[in-house]
Amino acid sequence: MDSVSLDELESQEVRVERSTAVGHPPVTGKSSGRGVREWKRPLLFAVLPIALVAGAYAYTTGGRIVSIDDAYVDTDKVGVSTDIAGTVAEVAVSENQRVAAGQVLYRLDDLPYRLALARGDAHLGMIRDELTTLQDNYRDIQAQVRQGEVDVGFYAAERERQRELLAQHVASRSAFDSADRNLQASHQKLIALRQQLAGVAASLDGAPDGPVERNPKYLEAEAQRDEAARQLAHTIVRAPFAGVATGVGATASGRFLPASTPAFFLVGSDRTWVDVTPKETELTWVRAGQPAVLKVDAYPGVIWRGVVESISPAAAQEFSLLPAQNTSGNWVKVVQRVPLRIRVLPGTQNLPPLRAGMSVEVKIDTAHARGLPFFESSPMASGQP
Repeated sequence: MDSVSLDELESQEVRVERSTAVGHPPVTGKSSGRGVREWKRPLLFAVLPIALVAGAYAYTTGGRIVSIDDAYVDTDKVGVSTDIAGTVAEVAVSENQRVAAGQVLYRLDDLPYRLALARGDAHLGMIRDELTTLQDNYRDIQAQVRQGEVDVGFYAAERERQRELLAQHVASRSAFDSADRNLQASHQKLIALRQQLAGVAASLDGAPDGPVERNPKYLEAEAQRDEAARQLAHTIVRAPFAGVATGVGATASGRFLPASTPAFFLVGSDRTWVDVTPKETELTWVRAGQPAVLKVDAYPGVIWRGVVESISPAAAQEFSLLPAQNTSGNWVKVVQRVPLRIRVLPGTQNLPPLRAGMSVEVKIDTAHARGLPFFESSPMASGQP
């Protein structure tokens, strides 16, 4: 092995010497690499300033688009319920059925409420009859009072006549005493009639000649009857707005529903928006009315147009059950998120349906470039709202 290696080395040296003797330099590969480096270096020195200038220009003129990738579709949704308790008699819709505003969703057994309404009507009629009787009694007592006043005048005149006859020794003492007793009795009767008249007038709310329908007792009975009628009407539950019924399978005929217990849910279809919670540092130039582009993860390649409808006046943590409190002095600054709402504009083409809870990527055009940090004015300094 060693002798062969040495022979090979000697043959290579001989070939190199021969090539050198005839004027051909040995090829080592270093000359070609030197040539490439000679033209790359000036090119890099020329491209570097151009790249820096282009990057600075892109930075200062950019930043007008605020991008948020954790937004979600939202719409009107409500748990369909009624404020009375009852047994479900009929469910008028099926799962995921589209319903119109005012359409019947389900009915409760209305027999107890129809009976309550009948009792209310009967009680109202009894109160009307009672008040009418009191008015008649009032007028009758008024007549008795007028008669009592006439009797008092008669017995007063009779007493005075008997007193004069007694002074002339024409009439007896007993006749005078009888006339005096009749006068006192007529006075007492008149006082009792007047008190009775005042009591009847108080029962008629001080307006014995007014209409019965304005009496407080009648109004109370009428309110009870109206409440029974309202509860009867609420045994039929209708859709408060147009939408899609969901979760209907949880409710069937025969199920007892306590008051204000949702039977199923209704998700609105007429009005859709996007709830966005950007960082507070991204809201510097965001204003209501600015345009937005929406991309829904469920529909790649489809674009919706929207507009910033409103911005919350407080950060999201202000509405939490236990907001963060800094009482220990160990404070760590956390970037807050401020909710805003983007209204989805109606499209000119047939766009796929948006469903509540879908993930959305939002880009808001603030129409304000980033600029140079040292020369950039704040919204307050520039007079922006």
